[in-house]
Amino acid sequence: MRVTVLGAGTMGAGIAHAAATAGHDVALRDVEESYVEEGVASIESTLAEGVERGKVTEAEREAALDRITGTTSLSEAAAGADLVVEAVPEDADLKKDVLSEVEAHVAGDAVLASNTSALSVTELASALDRPERLLGLHFFNPVHLMGLVEVVVAERTAEEALETARAFVDSLDKTTVEVRDSPGFASSRLGVALGAEAIRMYESGVAGVADIDAAMELGYNHPMGPLKLTDVVGLDVRLDVLEHLREELGERFRPPQALKRKVRAGKLGKKAGEGFYVWEDGEAVRPADEPAEGDGAAGDDAASEGTKGER
Repeated sequence: MRVTVLGAGTMGAGIAHAAATAGHDVALRDVEESYVEEGVASIESTLAEGVERGKVTEAEREAALDRITGTTSLSEAAAGADLVVEAVPEDADLKKDVLSEVEAHVAGDAVLASNTSALSVTELASALDRPERLLGLHFFNPVHLMGLVEVVVAERTAEEALETARAFVDSLDKTTVEVRDSPGFASSRLGVALGAEAIRMYESGVAGVADIDAAMELGYNHPMGPLKLTDVVGLDVRLDVLEHLREELGERFRPPQALKRKVRAGKLGKKAGEGFYVWEDGEAVRPADEPAEGDGAAGDDAASEGTKGER
């Protein structure tokens, strides 16, 4: 299968990596050459780490990289595509523009997919001449490690598009869950609800960051606590999803003030080096509400956030 990925950021590069590793020819496209280069470099780094850990052979690494072509040309990226996966930022108008534009460059039987984590796929499909060819393929970060793909069925998604999507996900050795297009789908709706409540507990002083996460990791066998996961996903992404769900489903999805303040301060999580944790070289080194070794005071604890519940 020839796969086109639109957007070379964290998710786009991850999807391209997974597809190429599974044997698909991949075109990775973004609007600037530097973005494309960063995306390819990210894939190279992840594959090199896989070789070091004995998870990937050198031959497999080279074969995967040979299957990936980076480009800024939409027409070149779309040429011959069987499946196009859009992975641009979570902005409905931007996604509509990108999907509408790429539709003009692909064959009539090509399937289009959006990697949106919460936006209405039915609404995105309204920008297309053939809305039945669009569905949601919601991947999880890091794509090469996460075993789930949420397949979102829009109002007019055709069965043929679903069959292509199922076959693609199966080829990646991942599991599908199919959900009807609704606000937040299943995973984002549940995930942000847990994350938001964890943030409210933190800002009201119930417990510290590490203890809240440990409660879910050790008490409920979650592989990662909700606050650390928020850092990995991105605090800005979580805020956008919550605001969308609040608009669609009501006040129970109102974003916590602590989340808003961190986003305003640029503390977006792992990608920014600090969120609810301090991150170094891709690893969480300590909760941000604990002082660095040798410091006398916490730099970002619940008290410094200045909250006791929402305002």
